[in-house]
Amino acid sequence: MSANSFGHIFKFHSFGESHGAGMGAVIEGCPSGVPFSLEDVRRELDRRRPGRWPWSSSRKEPDEPEILSGVFEGKTLGTPIGILVRNKDARPQDYKAIKEKPRAGHADDLWREKFRHWDHRGGGRASGRETLSRVLAGSVARSLLKELCPAFRVMAFVRQIGNVFLEDGDLKTAEELFQKNILSETFSACFPHKEKSEQVVKSLLKAKQEGNSLGSLIELWIEGLPKGLGQPVFHKFKSDLVQGLMSLGASSGVEIGKGFSSAKEEGLTFHKSSENYGGLRGGLTTSERIVMRVAFKPPSTLGKMAKEGRHDPCIGPRAVPVVEAMACIVSVDHLLWSRLDRLKPGI
Repeated sequence: MSANSFGHIFKFHSFGESHGAGMGAVIEGCPSGVPFSLEDVRRELDRRRPGRWPWSSSRKEPDEPEILSGVFEGKTLGTPIGILVRNKDARPQDYKAIKEKPRAGHADDLWREKFRHWDHRGGGRASGRETLSRVLAGSVARSLLKELCPAFRVMAFVRQIGNVFLEDGDLKTAEELFQKNILSETFSACFPHKEKSEQVVKSLLKAKQEGNSLGSLIELWIEGLPKGLGQPVFHKFKSDLVQGLMSLGASSGVEIGKGFSSAKEEGLTFHKSSENYGGLRGGLTTSERIVMRVAFKPPSTLGKMAKEGRHDPCIGPRAVPVVEAMACIVSVDHLLWSRLDRLKPGI
């Protein structure tokens, strides 16, 4: 399998299975001398760690990172950075039945038919635990972004869970968090609205109790990137970021700026405001705020299995740091790539 790597200049390779020995990432393309903090890596891992909320998976993983290579005396070496997180609370015995009877809505049967010999334990590579590798790579990308682009800011938050939605007029709190560089986890379920976050919590607890699940929508904001990032024609900034977001398990759609609602617009109206473009034109960054949304379908584990097992009734809250990680990876990759655009600045 050669499809477990992502990126061009800054790239990472994701490895591991959900109920195997561990998960990890090998990151290449990070220059030497970048300050590296293990505590920063732990913080990002903790944001996606299971068991943080009463409605989420009860799997108890400490998610402690081990630096295997590429870092010495608190700085990167310019060589491959290997990071491993060992699985401590794996329960492979819980998934014996899946080997012969695939779960509805999952990809168990597809993986079995595709590879014949496969890891059925919790979905193996198809498990949401694979996103841990992306967060590891994203934490390294964040460190490099601080050096290459100090103005860079990113924030993802949950804008919809089930039928509870943040209207445009409800985004004041999200804007305040973004301006102050405060994580959306300040609010329950990463839903930055006092009253509506309480509604969301009730919906999630109810779904967990009933063995049901809920769909969700995450909004992503990026600021501080210079103009012109992206490589026409097949690796526009937008296409690489969309690829990264759509490669997440359970993702079902991505929208940029006005997105799908632009299909009903007239040009004379639509092009009056550059905000409608979502910070991208011709697939390249405009230096304005990038606004994207990614939808996640309701998790497929339902009924008795959802009640008795260790499953999340909604993807959105735990996917927030993963969406941010992919945004950081694509941003730093294209910042490095842009250095090859011209022989000299201004020529």
